[in-house]
Amino acid sequence: MPTTKQSPVLTDWRPEDADFWRASGKAVARRNLWISVPNLLLAFSVWMVWSMVIAKLKLVGFKFTTEQLFWLAALPALSGATLRVFYSFMVPIVGGRRWTALTTLSLLIPAIGIGVVVQDPTTPYGVFVGLALACGLGGGNFASSMANISFFFPKSEKGAALGVNAGFGNLGVSVMQFLVPVVIGLALFGPLAGAPQIIVDHGVTKHIWLQNAAYVWVPFIIAAAVAAWFGMNDIASAKASFADQAVIFSRKHNWIMCWLYLGTFGSFLGFSAAFPLLTKTLFPDINVLQLAFLGPLIGAGSRALTGGVSDRFGGDRVTHWSFLAMAAGVIGVLAGVGAYGSAPSFPIFFASFLWLFFWTGVGNASTFQMIPTIVRADMPRLMPRATAEASQRAAEMESAAIVGFTSAVGAFGGFFIPKAFGDSLKATGNPQFALYIFLGFYVSCVLVNWAFYARKTSLLRAPALIKVPTQ
Repeated sequence: MPTTKQSPVLTDWRPEDADFWRASGKAVARRNLWISVPNLLLAFSVWMVWSMVIAKLKLVGFKFTTEQLFWLAALPALSGATLRVFYSFMVPIVGGRRWTALTTLSLLIPAIGIGVVVQDPTTPYGVFVGLALACGLGGGNFASSMANISFFFPKSEKGAALGVNAGFGNLGVSVMQFLVPVVIGLALFGPLAGAPQIIVDHGVTKHIWLQNAAYVWVPFIIAAAVAAWFGMNDIASAKASFADQAVIFSRKHNWIMCWLYLGTFGSFLGFSAAFPLLTKTLFPDINVLQLAFLGPLIGAGSRALTGGVSDRFGGDRVTHWSFLAMAAGVIGVLAGVGAYGSAPSFPIFFASFLWLFFWTGVGNASTFQMIPTIVRADMPRLMPRATAEASQRAAEMESAAIVGFTSAVGAFGGFFIPKAFGDSLKATGNPQFALYIFLGFYVSCVLVNWAFYARKTSLLRAPALIKVPTQ
């Protein structure tokens, strides 16, 4: 049946056909992209809201230890990363429109649950563990969102579209960290949200509504889910079973890119989750909630705005320099915490973290730029007898699946980094041991990227191969 304007299912979708793209495809793809962006932004906001809430729990009367709080900071990333493994395959099975709307609505579970339990200091720790895991529902959305958007755009615009979707989606962390300190100081919903808590913060007695950190997202979640249901599309040709997509598990480059993306996105997510609590622990006189949003803002902005740099110079080259810069950033953080004999310095600590956030964003964009390029370059070897059309379709399907799956593996960094900081503080009283582990990992990423992609005889550098740009 021909596709009508009223049909949510696109039965004729040919983004690589220039005439089709100009006539109708571009408008449809952009509409889906700009509806996807706020849905993904809200997913990141709810996923990471826990990092701001836990920084206030002791002030409102909860008796959790520092180690327990770092566990709570790490658990949303653990559950979100695990869910991403499944979410990465769901769009071709269920459809992008349906899955976006349903997964956005699922964010109501942690948003309402957190708002209820933070009002009762006698709430058992196990309930908080359950809600921390429920926040992972927001984390899973990234894998399916990126896979979905990748189907809508031609290869010439795919890198830019994925950069916009991911960059503005990541911005949800910064939006949340900026908005939460504002809304918890206001009687935003009146008596409907419950009574305020009385706290003493930096010597000042004041009222806060910590529940607003969660409740503020509820109306936006409902609106975004409705927009997705009525405004987005499913693509009939993007349908594929799990068995079709599971071929990526036998692809070497899938696992290599998982390692690299763990270093870029895992660092962005882990630092976003750990930074507020780590700063409050090391520099208790600093009002970190007024500053925490800057790091994720810089990381999300650099991801959204530097995709063109990777398309111009090659994602492999940009990834190489990103990991070198991140290693330098860790050395700066070590100086900031007094690892080299000098007194701890918050300005050095803070500036080094902002540097790290910037380069995680650049690396996030460059690694995702690499994936479709690598898959297309490897198709002649994988499918030597396939027609051009069949090879292209296979490359699109595998690229989308690898994008989703690498985002799942990368998200585990959001668990390991806060956990590593917590363990290091418990064992030694400082975060230095964790930072040295991160430094060694970034060096390994430099070597892996060079060995497989950045050196002259690699898949992406061999003269016989012509790399097709993604923007």
